[in-house]
Amino acid sequence: MNGHTFLGLESTASPLHWLLTVKPGHCSGRSSLFGGVGIAAGVAALEAASGRNCIWTTGQFLTFAGPGDVIEIDVELSVVGNQVTQGQAVLRVGDRKILVVSAALGDRAFPHSGQFAAMPEVLPARQARQRIRLDQDESLSGRVEQRPVKFRPWETLDGTNPGDGNTLVWVRVPEYRGVLDAAMLSILGDFMFLGTGQALGIAGGGSSLDNTMRFGRLVPTEWVLLDIQIHVAERGFAHGSVNMYAEDGTLLAVAGQSCVLRFWENPKDRSLEPVEQQENQS
Repeated sequence: MNGHTFLGLESTASPLHWLLTVKPGHCSGRSSLFGGVGIAAGVAALEAASGRNCIWTTGQFLTFAGPGDVIEIDVELSVVGNQVTQGQAVLRVGDRKILVVSAALGDRAFPHSGQFAAMPEVLPARQARQRIRLDQDESLSGRVEQRPVKFRPWETLDGTNPGDGNTLVWVRVPEYRGVLDAAMLSILGDFMFLGTGQALGIAGGGSSLDNTMRFGRLVPTEWVLLDIQIHVAERGFAHGSVNMYAEDGTLLAVAGQSCVLRFWENPKDRSLEPVEQQENQS
């Protein structure tokens, strides 16, 4: 499996034109397209059209799409060089432009490499014995298991005790098999919203305005550690970044994002629950 098949991206007669039928599993709990899914679809289409791996991508979210909408994805490869392709994917529903995804794609042989950010010392994912309870099992969040490491229960956050801006959460997609590619990491990178309420000390999160992904070395891993850092929250918006680590400490990708701050409508739906209880209910 790869991000292309996970999304259910549909090819057409043109390698520059793709379709995505929005299903509940592509959406947030508010029944709108999850931002990371939109970016992932753009990345998957750009990689397929160019035949190259994504180096960097950014997306600007313009308006909403929901279940039943058919998103048309038009790819333009603006510059095709010997080693790097620059391109753009525009996602539309009818005449409405939903999302614009820009990217650079390619690989270069170079004799030196290195990783200069270290994964925090945390318990392995399987030793983290709590999950965020997800009552909306048909949503995208319901397809992503989330085991908090540095995290305060939502019901304790009443706006009087801000955090330090750092949140640590292990995530995985149980139905996915294979190396997490750029498309799948683009989905997981959009979970920065988990850190906004933690930083401000409120039972809340955010809706994405944008997301930028920068990809490192992709290695096999079941779990990904999201090392979320909220840098500032002002004027109703928050800005932050996410370092995304494989279980062996490899830095897979770095996400950067701005979002609209929101309170949860039902904070209890996102409370913590013992892993054993969820396993017994499955």
